[in-house]
Amino acid sequence: MFEISYFLSDYCTVSKQKQKSLSLASTPLSLPIPLNHISSSSSSSRLIRKEMSREEERAAEMENENGVWEEEQCRLYEAYNELHGLAQAFDTPFDAPAVLVVGHQTDGKSALVEALMGFQFNHVGGGTKTRRPITLHMKYDADAHSPLCRLLLPSKSDSHSDSDSEPHEKSLSLQEIQAYIEAENMRLEKEPCLFSAKEIIVRVDYKYCPNLTIIDTPGLIAPAPGPKNRALQVQARAVEALVRAKMQHKEFIILCLEDCSDWSNATTRRVVMQIDPELSRTVIVSTKLDTKIPQFARSSDVEVFLSPPTCMLDGCILGDSPFFTSVPSGRVGSGHDSVYRSNDEFKKAISLREMDDVASLEEKLGRSLSIQERSRIGVSKLRCFLEELLQKRYMDNVPLIIPLLEKEYRSATRKMNEINQELSTLDELKLKEKGRVFHDLFLTKLSLLLKGTVVAPPDKFGETLQDERTNGGAFVSSDGLQFPHKLIPNAGMRLYGGAQYHRAMAEFRFVVGGIKCPPITREEIVNACGVEDLHDGTNYSRTACVIAVAKARDTFEPFLHQLGCRLLHILKRLLPISVYLLQKDGEYLSGHEVFLRRVASAFNDFAESTERACREKCMEDLVSTTRYVTWSLHNKNRAGLRQFLDSFAGTEHNTMGSNCVPAGISQDLSFGSVANEKETKSRADVKLSHVASGIDVASSIQTTETRLADLLDSTLWNRRLAPSSERIVYALVQQIFHGIKEYFLASAELKFNCFLLMPVVDKLPALLREDLKSAFEDDLDNIFDITNLRHLLGQRKRDAEIELKRIKRLKDKFRSLHKHLSSHQAHSTAFSDQR
Repeated sequence: MFEISYFLSDYCTVSKQKQKSLSLASTPLSLPIPLNHISSSSSSSRLIRKEMSREEERAAEMENENGVWEEEQCRLYEAYNELHGLAQAFDTPFDAPAVLVVGHQTDGKSALVEALMGFQFNHVGGGTKTRRPITLHMKYDADAHSPLCRLLLPSKSDSHSDSDSEPHEKSLSLQEIQAYIEAENMRLEKEPCLFSAKEIIVRVDYKYCPNLTIIDTPGLIAPAPGPKNRALQVQARAVEALVRAKMQHKEFIILCLEDCSDWSNATTRRVVMQIDPELSRTVIVSTKLDTKIPQFARSSDVEVFLSPPTCMLDGCILGDSPFFTSVPSGRVGSGHDSVYRSNDEFKKAISLREMDDVASLEEKLGRSLSIQERSRIGVSKLRCFLEELLQKRYMDNVPLIIPLLEKEYRSATRKMNEINQELSTLDELKLKEKGRVFHDLFLTKLSLLLKGTVVAPPDKFGETLQDERTNGGAFVSSDGLQFPHKLIPNAGMRLYGGAQYHRAMAEFRFVVGGIKCPPITREEIVNACGVEDLHDGTNYSRTACVIAVAKARDTFEPFLHQLGCRLLHILKRLLPISVYLLQKDGEYLSGHEVFLRRVASAFNDFAESTERACREKCMEDLVSTTRYVTWSLHNKNRAGLRQFLDSFAGTEHNTMGSNCVPAGISQDLSFGSVANEKETKSRADVKLSHVASGIDVASSIQTTETRLADLLDSTLWNRRLAPSSERIVYALVQQIFHGIKEYFLASAELKFNCFLLMPVVDKLPALLREDLKSAFEDDLDNIFDITNLRHLLGQRKRDAEIELKRIKRLKDKFRSLHKHLSSHQAHSTAFSDQR
């Protein structure tokens, strides 16, 4: 009796149609005809019997209709299960209604799923126990006294078998299902990805199962910050990305689990509301109710928890308010650590737990719970709500599924025709022609990318300057410093093709053009002086040349290699983008992997060899510029140098002139002007002019000789480095370095444009054409791998036939269901009108 009451009241496994048919079947016993009329006359008796017979016929007809209705609903549920399996097997865009369970690791997610099913099967415990989503197609079967489980396995074609077969089911026990899930979790734990979005699909028939499809997702992780928890942070991002991708399906009902006693803490809702901001397709469940009730000290706290205000729980959630569940701890088994010996004991514990929760809440509130409040407490109430909600979604979506299946059927038919077309073109001449056509289309896409296009999505193929530096190398000076990328124009934009090439060249000009001559030490100047082969004097012009060319070579050579590496990276990126454009336009040679690899290899080899040759030409220019100094070439800023030297010479001249004027001249000039100023003025002027001119000539000769001697002493005979000599050497080095930089910039940009970029346009077509010609002459069968291609196309054809067959079967099934459901609804409406 306990099992019967549990079955009827808590788990709603008897359908409303059956209950209605039972009530209709009993209507003849309660006809509104007085009994005294039955015995009044024979005509009245005949009339009553006739009326009763009509009622019995109607009841029988209604019961028969309900039986047909239940059968149609069973077919509907099976059709949706098959539709979900088709979507998973062939990655088709069908969103069959299902319940998606989302929660954190400690929210009791898998335990709630087991409670909804009525038996235990999953790997439950602390930490990450679910690494693949588990899809459970549960179906009520009154004759199944124990769970009948079937695991959906991939088709044999996926296992590299030559036989035709669809994805098949394998009957397994609960222990075998659990072992399979644990093995998958352990396998993924050892792999780099850690998680997989491919679902484990299990079909379950059981007399305690509701008609539900539930998808159990991996538990969300809330890792602690800091570098020590980096591995856990990576896992958390992977799990959240997987769950978010599953929530994108609009037909999924999201079951959002929250383990909190305060609704202002939105732990799981934070993730869910990023996909469903209004919670319009979300059912919120507060788990572990039995642990929360003792935490409330006042009845008002319980009231707020059971009926949260809109300021705490915003949005239009399904069901209008949260559900509250408790699942008793303990596992089913025969071991010493098992709490329940059978699933029946587990179900009884769930029912008792629900009764205890209601009693505890009423005790805390000091009143009885209302009908509305009771309808939200317990696993059984959540189960009935989800089953009715999903059933309504199934009914509403039947008319919408049919056009989607027809569209997918047309797509599968077109795919089959393309495969047959490819099989018919596997001869030598047609393959050669396909290769030549692909060659021309590939070059067209390359040219389009260099000239500029927006067809390829920048978010997928574009690179910011920071990404470009990471993947292709940065321009780093000899001191290890990089120029801030934010100062480069368009640094934050995701570019590819010609636009990315132009930005890289602009950065090269910007970085190299701003380089200053490295600092020069006195030791470097002295060491650069050396000893001449004919004398031991010093030559500071040679010293400046030695220092300048050495500094320039060490400074600019790394930038040349960095520029080549960066531009080569940009050119190589054109290959995958071109392939994307070909696939987008339906011009890609799918299945010809050997041929495509040959084309890709030829393009990459061409790019590498062209970059290497171009870099060698630039190195020749750099070597020639830093090997011999030509003043007409290196002395680009002669006016600035002359101004510096003139100011330096003027300072030396003024200093030397003020120190070399004889004292006697000033005395004579002073005496002559005072002695006889008026009388002998004219004679004095003439005399002074002759004397002054003679003195100036003598003084100039003496000054020039003195300056020449001082210059020779400081630049030729003296090894002691004077400040004036140091400044002259530094000025010459700066001038030569600047000339080398200007020439290097112009030469490098011109040569990379002429000998790297242009060959892609004018030399690559001929090279690829020659490569294809030699490949066709050598071994056409190996180039196109005709034998393997026939095998692959045959396999694709078998897979397409299976997919086409399944889609056609589903399309016919949903059409039949739609027809029967529509006729049943019309018949029910007419029958109600008659009554």
